Amino acid sequence: MTLALETTDLKVQLRWSEEWFTVCDLHLVAPGRGVAALLPDGGQVAVFRDRSDRLYAIDNRDPFTGAAVLSRGLTGTHRGRPFVASPLLKQRFDLETGQCLDDESVRVRAYEVRCSSRV
Repeated sequence: MTLALETTDLKVQLRWSEEWFTVCDLHLVAPGRGVAALLPDGGQVAVFRDRSDRLYAIDNRDPFTGAAVLSRGLTGTHRGRPFVASPLLKQRFDLETGQCLDDESVRVRAYEVRCSSRV
């Protein structure tokens, strides 16, 4: 039997300070896509789910333009590393570390992320 994702209570959570912060329901993050969510401090996080169901979370703000758009970027892999390319200037950011693959001096924050049935 297969459960429809909309019927599960799985939540995407990220490590915020010393606690886990619930970002959204898992079914809202489609494989190969990203979503933006607000953080407790008013910032934004971009959450991604790859086609193997691994979750990633990085800052949503593109450091090159200042726009909160990374959640709308195109995902892919480079040398086996998952990345998102900014939809504006196309710089690529490693989804595990936040390191810019096109400029070693630039990085966005990467968050520890998990899927949980606890709220």
